Order: sequence, then structure tokens, then C-alpha cells
Amino acid sequence: MTFTDRRPTAWGPRAQGVLRVVTAYLFLLHGSAKLLHFPHVAMFDQVHVVSLLGLAGVLELVGGTLVLIGLFTRPVAFILSGEMAVAYFMAHAKQGAVLFPLLNHGESAVLFCFIFLFLSAAGGGALSLDGLRRHG
Repeated sequence: MTFTDRRPTAWGPRAQGVLRVVTAYLFLLHGSAKLLHFPHVAMFDQVHVVSLLGLAGVLELVGGTLVLIGLFTRPVAFILSGEMAVAYFMAHAKQGAVLFPLLNHGESAVLFCFIFLFLSAAGGGALSLDGLRRHG
């Protein structure tokens, strides 16, 4: 596949790669906010690395970076999917309305969970280091 390929089937891996990059970037920002305090989010001011939120921040920052560049995408995305499932049931579902993430503010956790689950099954798509390692 080249980027000049105009067949409709050629766009799937490209779209998958874009989904991977955008999702990973948004995800790693959560870890960056927790651990590096950038961007600043006041509720993360007291997060310590040796805490549940700190562990989540490490997974988000390191895992998000790996998925962003497409390195070890499948296993890392699987771990991140699990993290988001745990986050949903530990933080959001406890607020009630388990089947209505809109009401418990868990939409992003659900979306991250299922996008990472998809990436763990389908791979990183185009423009990933995994792809370069396979074909290089």
C-alpha cells in the first residue's frame, strides 16, 4: 500500500493509524496531567506516583506514548483497555447509572476502553513502528 493508492480498501489502514494516533495523544495527556502537571488540572495536584492514580498516570503516559508511535500496539492497547474498564467500574459506575455513561461522566473511559480493545485486535494500522519492524 502506498499513500497514492486510491482504492477504497487502501483507506482502512490509514484511518486506523489516524484513530490510533489521535486516541493515544488524548490518552497520554491524562497521564501528563497527572504526573507532569501539564496541562494543569487542579484535581491532579496531589497525585503521587505510588498511588492508584499515579499508576494510572504511568500507564497513560507510557502506554499512550507507545501506542502513539505504534510500538507494541497490540499488547499495550490491551492493557490500556483493561485500565479503562477498571476506571469505569471503580470511578464512574459507582456514581450510579451503570448502563448510562452520560449520567456518570464515564463516556471517555468507555470510548478509550473499546478503541484500545479494537487496536489490540486489529493492530496499529498505517504509519506505526510495528509495521516498520514487520516490513523493514
